[in-house]
Amino acid sequence: MTFLLKLTSLHAALGRLLDRLQPLALLAARLYVTDVFWKSGWLKVTNWSNTLDLFRDEYHVPLLPPDLAAVAGAFGELFFPALLVLGFFGRLGALGTFVVNAMAVISYSHVLLAEGYEAALGQHILWGTLLLGLIVFGPGKISIDAWLERARGLQSIRAATNQAIPLQEEPHANYRQGSGTEVR
Repeated sequence: MTFLLKLTSLHAALGRLLDRLQPLALLAARLYVTDVFWKSGWLKVTNWSNTLDLFRDEYHVPLLPPDLAAVAGAFGELFFPALLVLGFFGRLGALGTFVVNAMAVISYSHVLLAEGYEAALGQHILWGTLLLGLIVFGPGKISIDAWLERARGLQSIRAATNQAIPLQEEPHANYRQGSGTEVR
């Protein structure tokens, strides 16, 4: 039993050490996913006629006409990763990018689910998994969200310490205590 307790203690110490790497790991995930989606969005915007052709002929976005789907796709690949990389409304950025990723898989499933394209599908699964982690854990300490939380916490502390503490009123000097009558 002592060996198990010692092993558990070492495991806990390792966990505390690795916890210090969480902000860097979350930042790395944000940077990696942002890079992938920004490149795709930028390519869409800079080659707009090709983008429209792809959305009309190759991608099958449900519920949206191809031209609107192209605009929504390019917007989603540029806007949500921008939030994500800054860690500003980081969970919203991760959630939006996750939806863009899921729509890409759905819209291009006739290719991604075909034999021989397992690696391409694997990339989308990797991005989705990283995005789920960011949705659940947030963007981490190296983010605007964390900075705003710290600032808000300091503001709350300042507000709490600056509030006047109500004091019991002292009886007026002209009144006799207990009698309620004025002394002249």
